[in-house]
Order: sequence, then C-alpha cells, then structure tokens
Amino acid sequence: QVQLVESGGGLVQAGGSLRLSCAASGGTFDSYAMGWFRQAPGQEREFVAAISWSGANSYYTDSVKGRFTVSRANTKMTVYLQMNSLKPDDTAVYYCARARVMYRSSGRAIGDYAYWGQGTQVTVSS
Repeated sequence: QVQLVESGGGLVQAGGSLRLSCAASGGTFDSYAMGWFRQAPGQEREFVAAISWSGANSYYTDSVKGRFTVSRANTKMTVYLQMNSLKPDDTAVYYCARARVMYRSSGRAIGDYAYWGQGTQVTVSS
C-alpha cells in the first residue's frame, strides 16, 4: 500500500521560507509524477506544483511561479517543495500526491492523482 507523509510545515513570517518534504513508502516511486496541492479554510483544494517521474519537468500554478521550487530524490523516495518569499495568501494545508498513471506527464487536476498524504499546515503571518 502506498503511503505519503508530509513534513516541514509551520508558522513563518511573510517573506520567509519553508521546505516541505513528502516521503513515500510502498509501491513504485520513480515511475510516477508527484504533485503538491493546498487547501485554505473554506476553499477548494488547488494545484500548486508538480514534477514529472524523471524530475526533468516541473509545473507551477501562476501564483507561486518564481517563489516555489519542486524537486525529487528518487533514491530517497522523497519529493520536496521549497517555498520562498512566502505570503499570507500561501497559508493552507499542503498535500503531496502520487499520480494515478505510470509514466504520464504531471497533471494539475485532483483526479490525476491516486494517493494522498495527510497534509501539513503552513501558516504565514503578516
């Protein structure tokens, strides 16, 4: 059974940085794209970033481009989200997810992902 565990969230002042990690266990890791999503209170879960199975390609929602960087270490079965220049609007629970289909390019839709972590809270104070 695939399990994903996020870590690295916390409270940070605006302009600060955090690095989220998502450790996978079970199943195959290096054949699947990985994604990061977030959900703020009262809002729908939204796409943040994704990285292809090889790590060669990455994708971002417009609001985080130039501030966030997604990466992966397949030998460690871990995906990362480096978040810089954080804003209060970035406050949310952040989730990592594993793609549904092997070797497919990274998706932006929730339905593109089959396995989800429990989430980690990121709070950015003004």
